[in-house]
Amino acid sequence: MSIPKVLHYCWFGGAPKPKNIQNCIRSWKKYCPDYEIIEWNEQNFDVSQSLYTRQAYDARRWAFVADYARLKILYEQGGIYMDTDVELLRPLDDLLAYPAFFGFQHNNEVATGLGFGAEARSPVVKALLDDYDSLPFLLPDGSCDLTPCPKRNLPIFARFGIRADGTRQSTPEMEVFPVEYFCPVAYAGSTCDITPNTYSIHHYHSSWKEKSRAMRFDEEVMEPLLGAKFYYRYYRPLRRALGARRKKWRT
Repeated sequence: MSIPKVLHYCWFGGAPKPKNIQNCIRSWKKYCPDYEIIEWNEQNFDVSQSLYTRQAYDARRWAFVADYARLKILYEQGGIYMDTDVELLRPLDDLLAYPAFFGFQHNNEVATGLGFGAEARSPVVKALLDDYDSLPFLLPDGSCDLTPCPKRNLPIFARFGIRADGTRQSTPEMEVFPVEYFCPVAYAGSTCDITPNTYSIHHYHSSWKEKSRAMRFDEEVMEPLLGAKFYYRYYRPLRRALGARRKKWRT
């Protein structure tokens, strides 16, 4: 068996895709031209099939609906899942031979949103999916459970022998890669480790969070204009330094 040449992504809520998301999807077509690309949304995914997705959908927390949906889809169909803010830098073909693959993010947690692949009926994906079975999204006080999926998934990966140390690891069920492969840029752009091993960049656009006008401008205009490497190596550190200086002047 091998991972099928199918790229899955989720787009719940029906909003138009912003330019930065369109650019990321365009990179998938560039580097994986012979892959089928499937968008999953309310029309082809039953959001009421679990308590977690039903409550997350009603709360309009689309990213949390996708946390469950991507596991369900890959368990049943196999393929590769990517968040819509993942930009490819090279082809993925040499990953298809693994029964499943995942990547670490900078806090040494495995994150499925970076992009992951699996054969259908993967035991790892099944274990991750089963963890959501009776899980509610709403807490007893009526607030939303915003636990990020990497933190929620940590005990499952540990059960399969994966150490939370950021190193490359192999088990009979999966291959897990260091940050430079799928997460070279840390959240908020604080670290940039793009190397020849890098397959993709997760831009952490966090579409479920409120953003300032400046942040939206950077994501939608400056990042596509400058290119990912220049943007994260030079532009973002300069912006942070100037912001810190302005804050110091005001105090």
